Amino acid sequence: MRLTDTLPKVAPDGLPAAVLLSFLATAGLFYVNIMAALVTGLSDGLGIKPASAGLIASANVYGAAVGALAAVFLIRRIPWRVAATAALLGLIAIDLVSTRVVSVPWLTALRACHGIVGGLLVGVAFAVIARTRSPDRVFGMLLVVQFGIGGIGLWALPSLVPHYGTAILFLALAAFSLATLAMLPFLPAYPVATESGVTAAPAPIARRPLAATLAAIFLFQAGNMGLAAFIIGLGRNAGLSQDFIGPTLAAANWLGALGSILVVAMGARFGRAKPILGSIAVTLLFTAAFWRSDLAVVYVAANIGSAIVWAFTIPYLLGLAAAFDKVGRTAALGGFCSKLGLASGPLLTGLLLDRGGYPLTIGAAVLLLLLSGLAAAWPARLLDRAAPSQD
Repeated sequence: MRLTDTLPKVAPDGLPAAVLLSFLATAGLFYVNIMAALVTGLSDGLGIKPASAGLIASANVYGAAVGALAAVFLIRRIPWRVAATAALLGLIAIDLVSTRVVSVPWLTALRACHGIVGGLLVGVAFAVIARTRSPDRVFGMLLVVQFGIGGIGLWALPSLVPHYGTAILFLALAAFSLATLAMLPFLPAYPVATESGVTAAPAPIARRPLAATLAAIFLFQAGNMGLAAFIIGLGRNAGLSQDFIGPTLAAANWLGALGSILVVAMGARFGRAKPILGSIAVTLLFTAAFWRSDLAVVYVAANIGSAIVWAFTIPYLLGLAAAFDKVGRTAALGGFCSKLGLASGPLLTGLLLDRGGYPLTIGAAVLLLLLSGLAAAWPARLLDRAAPSQD
């Protein structure tokens, strides 16, 4: 008997389990929650252009998309606890090596490998969460953890880079993975539930509405993360101090959790079209407000408002993708497109910064979010008509 088998386990569907599973899912993508601190820290610490820093960050998330896709095929072949332990150890090792690398090409390749391992971990964690009695509750806790811990990172890390260099960024990621590794033995087994009887063949998938949904997810994540990754630089460029920007971003992350809590409370009782289109319209207003970041109160309001509606909208978009297929194939594709959007946004913004500065990047974000709303309108209304009484 292994030592870990003798440790007490939390109840599989209790609040402590939801917290531990949330940490497990967050560990693989924690860098996304501190993306602005990571991009700014790399740019300041290594003395590289924003485009290069955005490339490194994008490589991390592109790798995560590959890893998440691989998890779909591996989760039934490898015990989840073994896969999670190996992935966490791999993340810690890569983060520690990253503290010694200063070459942009080598660091880009290394962070892509980190993304693959992290994406695999997220896929494993999501599969385990799906085995709980109330996955929605766990996903709500997941967003609370991500926004809460991410807020601390955005507040603290940028001010530490001048003193400790870029190594502090990767050490923070390694520390989070180490803490998650320490939590792992306290999770119960979560065996795969077996179904009796003959399993029906999967129903055909409505491909065109699904394609529009996947496009909406990609565009929404790209538009939001493209601006969020450079939000510290945007504030500095507008004349705001780091002492003001740090607490602002921390507060925005913490308050952003309200959006996810509202989703848990509302569910789909109002359908999907109204919440999605209404929240994207509000997102457009808050994103456009960044054009007046020279006004401190506008910068604060835009950050807090966009964080809340981001946390509110993305669960509905991912739920829209999942609704096309009860087996889970389209949900996996939704997660894949989400990560592609998270990766592509910073890459595009980094390139635009070299050509038109922050006003152009804000305009690009507004355009991407507008296109996302247009893409989501048809499939959301289609599903609402098909299931008007869905809760």
